This record gives sequence, C-alpha cells and structure tokens, in this order.
Amino acid sequence: MKRRFNITGSCNPQRHYMVRIDERLRKIKDKYVDFGSYFVINRGRQYGKTTTLRALAEYLKEEYIVISLDFQMMATEDFSDEETFSHSFMVDIRNALQDAGVENREQLTASLQKTAQDGTNYGLKELFLDLSSICKNSLAPIVLIIDEVDSASNNQVFIDFLAQLRGYYLKREKTPIFHSVILAGVYDIKNLKLKLRPDAEHQYNSPWNIAAKFKINMDFTPAQIAEMLEEYEADYHTGMDVPGIAEEIYQYTSGYPVLVSSICKCIDEDFMEDEVYNDLSAAWTKEGVAKAVNCILKESTLLFESMVKQLNQYQDLYHMIEDIIYRGKQITYSREQRSINLGVMFGFLKEKNGHVVIANRMFEMCLLNLFMAQEAGSDAYSRGDSDRIQFVKNNRLDMDLVLEKFVAYFHEIYSEKDINFIEAYGRKFFLLYLKPIINGTGNYYLEAQTRDARRTDVIVDYLGEQFIVELKIWHGNEYNERGEEQLTDYLDYYHKDKGYMLSFNFNKNKTIGVTQIQIGNKTIVEAVV
Repeated sequence: MKRRFNITGSCNPQRHYMVRIDERLRKIKDKYVDFGSYFVINRGRQYGKTTTLRALAEYLKEEYIVISLDFQMMATEDFSDEETFSHSFMVDIRNALQDAGVENREQLTASLQKTAQDGTNYGLKELFLDLSSICKNSLAPIVLIIDEVDSASNNQVFIDFLAQLRGYYLKREKTPIFHSVILAGVYDIKNLKLKLRPDAEHQYNSPWNIAAKFKINMDFTPAQIAEMLEEYEADYHTGMDVPGIAEEIYQYTSGYPVLVSSICKCIDEDFMEDEVYNDLSAAWTKEGVAKAVNCILKESTLLFESMVKQLNQYQDLYHMIEDIIYRGKQITYSREQRSINLGVMFGFLKEKNGHVVIANRMFEMCLLNLFMAQEAGSDAYSRGDSDRIQFVKNNRLDMDLVLEKFVAYFHEIYSEKDINFIEAYGRKFFLLYLKPIINGTGNYYLEAQTRDARRTDVIVDYLGEQFIVELKIWHGNEYNERGEEQLTDYLDYYHKDKGYMLSFNFNKNKTIGVTQIQIGNKTIVEAVV
C-alpha cells in the first residue's frame, strides 16, 4: 500500500509516513496505566492526541480491557441533563465493549439492556453502580479512554460525572471502578470548570484534582523526524540529506507534529502538483523546506485559525505575545499566571530558561503576519510599500538601501519622540517597514536565541538569500562593540560574510546614518537612528 504524509485525522503506519511512537506508548503504560493513574493528556490542536490514544488502546489490550470513547461523537442533546447523558454514556460503553471483543460482554452489559428497556430513573448514581458492576465482573482491569473531552466543556453534567468518578476513585480499594482513566483534549479539566463557573473563587476548584501530572513529551525530536524521512527515502530515493532536512524541519517547528507533517506533505505533494520543482530531489532541500513554510503560512489552516480565534478571545494573551515578539520582553514563566497558562495550554507558548517564549518559529512567523496585517494601514507599512520597488534589482534584495531609506524615514517621522516611545516601538516600526518590501516573495523571522529587551536578530530570507539584521537599543560604545562581536559570531553560525546592525540611539549628540565597518573577514553595515 502506498503511503503519504497525513495532516487530517489520526495516523496509521500502514497508510501514512509517521513518527514511530512505540517508546511513548511504553512510557505511558509503565509510568501511568500500570500504576492505576487517572490523568489528562492536554495538548494544542492537532498535536497527535488521537493518534496516540488509538495506538495506546491497541498497545494495552493484551493486559487490559480498553474502553475507548470519543465525546465528539456524542450529540449536544446527550449532555442536556443527567438522565440523557447517563443513558448515552452507557450505550457507548456497551458498543465499546463489543468493538473490543470482550469475551463476557453479554454478562457485563446484561443490566444495561434492562436499563434501556425501562428508560426512566437512570441518572449518574445508577450509571456508576452499573460501571462498578462491570469493573467487578470484568476478566481483566478496565482502562477508560475518552477523547475530545472539550466537546463537553460547557456542560455541567460532565463536571458532575467527573465528581462521581473522583468519588469512586477515592474509594476504589473497596468499590470496583476503572483501573485507569485517560482523558484527552486541549483544555485541561481545571479550565473546563473555569468556563462553567467564571467567578474567581471557583476558577480552579476542579473535581479532577486526583489526576496524575502527565509529563510525557509529545514533540517530535530531530532523530524521530529523520527516522520518518528515512522510510520515505527508502521508497522514493530522492538523495536528500536526511539528518540535515530533519534538523531544518525541527528548527521551524520545534517538533510540533502537524507542522512537521505539513512541511513534508507540501514538499512531497504540493510542489510536484504545482510544478514548483522539477523533481523531488530538488524539492527535498533546505531551500525547499523554507519555501514550504512560506506556502503553509499563506494558507488558512485549522491550526492557525484556532490560534487567531483564541487570541481574539483572550486579549491579555494577545498583548503578552505582542510584547514578547516586538519588544523582546522577558516574562518570568509561571503557570499560575492566567495568560501564560492559557498560552501553554493552547500550545502557543512554552518555557525556556525560566521565561516564556513562543512555542516554535512557525507560530512566531504566523503571529508576526497577523500583527502586520492588522497594522497594514500604519505609516511605517505604507512607507515601506511605497518604497519597495527600488529595493529589488535582478531578483536580489538590496538590504543596504533598505536600512539607508529606513534611517531617513525614521528620522523624518520619529526623531522628536521620547526615549520610552522609541524603545517600545522602534523595532516594531522597522518590521512594519520591511514587511511589504519582501511580502509575497520573501519572509523573515526573529531569532529566539538572541532576543531580549536590548537585542533582537531578524533573519530575512529573500529568494533563498539570507540577511542577518541585528536590532538593538544603544547602550554606549562598549555595549555596541560587544554587539558587533556577537553579530560576527552569529554570521559564522550562518556562514555569512556580511551582516547588518540597526541601533536605536537615545544620545542627543548621536550621528544618524549608515556606515560600513570591517571586523576580521566580516563586513557589518551599521545604521543608527
């Protein structure tokens, strides 16, 4: 059977090229299921949760009876009241036992058939009496898996169901109940409670405080991506540099599953269909990866649409991300802070060296595009748009001229602004000025490793040619010289002989303009505004 890269629904190794998750399944079983833990797998949209759960159910079936449910398959009216929910849940349990091929399922579900005939007086109390009876008479411990618990997020009956489950968990030494329970979704149970009861004293009063903390990493590593590409290479013999391409994909995605697969799918299918490249050998290159990223960012995808929706709903999160991207603001990581907790839960943010950072480069590029689009009418964007025709010659971007024109523009418009204004918005104005110049042909991203409140490195990619531009706040000659040395080191990393430095200088006696200096074998174009 031919295989392809998959970005919709769960993955199947017989049908799709996919990262092997055997080690992940082993860890979940050994660290959680075997100990009888109740836990939640919370990850952002399209993070491989469903794929993991289906593979886990298969992995566990030799030792356990696995009941797999999906709340997305339940209708809205199924959550309308306690009795309706209890009936619907039991029907799903009976069907799941049949699908699992449980030997004594008729015995286990005998009481359920009677219940279905009676059709009345069957609420959560009766439901859990039946569930306890099933677990007591089961030939093996039962593991309950419920996917898409977000579908129940606005229903009080589900919260009451969790409370009952918690009660049985606490007395399970005497009263039989599920050996292990696994819930999966984007929202954690704490936030389901928050959505139902937004008043402050109930925000974190969850009935699911029995849950073990799930610490299994679900990101793909470069080695795992390489293993997947090796399987593809064995079929198509493209001659690609597998470790190099895997590392390049990881640099853009940080291993976010659907982003990894999206890049691969774009190179394998879209490029060939649209005749972007003549053959697969030319497509599976670092340049091909960069082009795939640009193509994906231009599309309207479910993941990016979800990101925009959440940012529109949570304005504090929006402004926090804006501060991180534009100002290099360093925010101490704490999940107790509501905006940080939401950003991490949605998959937009993560922790690095004790601070909050954007989860991956593609998210940051998407967010930059979003912010830029919302300010397309600004003076900086409009000036860049009107100037852009003069910056491209023979399909090459003249970055020297870009800086020269920006210095003149900035001095004209913002020279009388105060220090705080320039420090807060100077870098933002350059990014706005640059965006229409490269829009549609090139792209840029902010290098997370070098970004802080004083310094931000912008990597501009225009038709395969990269430009390294350091944006910095002036803090004296000594600091500037250190910055020049840091930039030369960074140019070595990117194998470049020329770099650019844009300094926002608050010294009243400063000399604005563009100069060129030589440090060793490196040329640095320095612009001061």
